[in-house]
Amino acid sequence: MAFLNCFDMLVLLLLLVNMSFYGNVDAQKNGLGASFIFGDSLVDAGNNNYLSTLSKANIPPNGIDFKASGGNPTGRYTNGRTIGDLVGEELGQPNYAVPFLAPNATGKTILSGVNYASGGGGILNATGRIFVNRIGMDVQIDYFSITRKQIDKLLGKSKAKEYIMKKSIFSITVGANDFLNNYLLPVLSIGARISQSPDSFIDDMITHFRAQLTRLYQMDARKFVIGNVGPIGCIPYQKTINQLNEDECVDLANKLALQYNARLKDLVAELNDNLPGATFVLANVYDLVLELIKNYDKYGN
Repeated sequence: MAFLNCFDMLVLLLLLVNMSFYGNVDAQKNGLGASFIFGDSLVDAGNNNYLSTLSKANIPPNGIDFKASGGNPTGRYTNGRTIGDLVGEELGQPNYAVPFLAPNATGKTILSGVNYASGGGGILNATGRIFVNRIGMDVQIDYFSITRKQIDKLLGKSKAKEYIMKKSIFSITVGANDFLNNYLLPVLSIGARISQSPDSFIDDMITHFRAQLTRLYQMDARKFVIGNVGPIGCIPYQKTINQLNEDECVDLANKLALQYNARLKDLVAELNDNLPGATFVLANVYDLVLELIKNYDKYGN
């Protein structure tokens, strides 16, 4: 079972997280400003359509259940909407967060939110280079800084700051590619795997992620939802290249995910303590997806 078949459970989790920021549904609909989405293919809404990259989802059967596109692919790596799309709907946003690279990501459209995510992207800049082009977290945050200035122009600096700090939410789903398309990829990273232990590699991830989240905070982001890494050893790609049976998972990949997730939990606690006025909420994707994999028959088709 791939992660993209687990949206219902993940959406329920993220809705609960968002409701902790905004109270009841009516309050959410009246109070939410923009939804800013960062991450990888799990939440990419079409940015990779505008890149010369080997990582593209603008082909069938992607989009077959996406009513807004008439069932046509949009660059989302799923049959329908992304987690970010679904959460935005439930929070009463009039429009989906527009991909940053899309031509219509201008003017008042950005006040509903902007999606910076990119299939193949990761926390570390080297991640995903097998795809030639992708947008890593550092560049995604560079792009947000452009949006931040645009909102200043639209609302004025004082109202823009309030809009970002008090009414907007920052959703970040990243980290899996740093293992799948970096550390665990022998073709490109055999040197890194020889020279870096898992501890050292995860140290680098956490150090970079801390700096990235702090940059967003410095640009007035205050409400954060951060997804941890799911059980990546159980995805079809890892099981296939490791020639495992259907009911088996790649032990090393899952151990790396759990090791990173433990460090991420500590980082979230650290940032909550040290960045005044900010709220960081950790979404436990790993356990939710693993539950679906182990007990899929409980949840229907």
